[in-house]
Amino acid sequence: MASTGLDRKTDGKTADLALLDTHLVAPSGVARKVFDLLRGPADGIGFEIVRIRFGLQDGHTLQIMAERADGTMSVEDCEELSRTLSAVLDVEDPIPGEYNLEVSSAGIDRPLTRPKDFERWQGFEAKIELTEAVGGRKRFRGLLQGVEDDEILVESDVEGFSEPQVLGLPFQKVSEAKLVMSDDLIRESLKRQGRAANDPDAPSDGE
Repeated sequence: MASTGLDRKTDGKTADLALLDTHLVAPSGVARKVFDLLRGPADGIGFEIVRIRFGLQDGHTLQIMAERADGTMSVEDCEELSRTLSAVLDVEDPIPGEYNLEVSSAGIDRPLTRPKDFERWQGFEAKIELTEAVGGRKRFRGLLQGVEDDEILVESDVEGFSEPQVLGLPFQKVSEAKLVMSDDLIRESLKRQGRAANDPDAPSDGE
């Protein structure tokens, strides 16, 4: 494969993903404060926080996306997690004034906020935006190829090349990333949800 200055091979040692920053899960400020407060209680009852945002809709809504370790999240799960988090928020009171709490699943065309999200959804199309240009670009769209070291690998069209190239995008520079809705994505999401429901020990990432 010809080199673009961004190309990365997909073999080699993968970084310790747990050490990478959680800036996409919760930006600095109120959201990060809430995340630091709620992460432990959520983990304690079997949930992982995918993303926290505060004030985007009406200035006083706390939005929390979450899922179980297998990637599933039912209505009942949302209700259970909401009760637990509400109790913590009531006691700790990290947000001054009144606000609304919304707990939901990440959805099918989900945001990708953790390194493992990019691993789990390899082979599916995503849109990725960076805080700084890499190779003269800030926006990329292509097929996810996992993570190597501290970079997200994505197969994308590159000007001057007749075939898509595998690019390495620094995880720390990602400002937003999400899956692109497609029939294949819908089918795979439903399949994984069904497999997890029928067999709680089955992996949800296609392994």
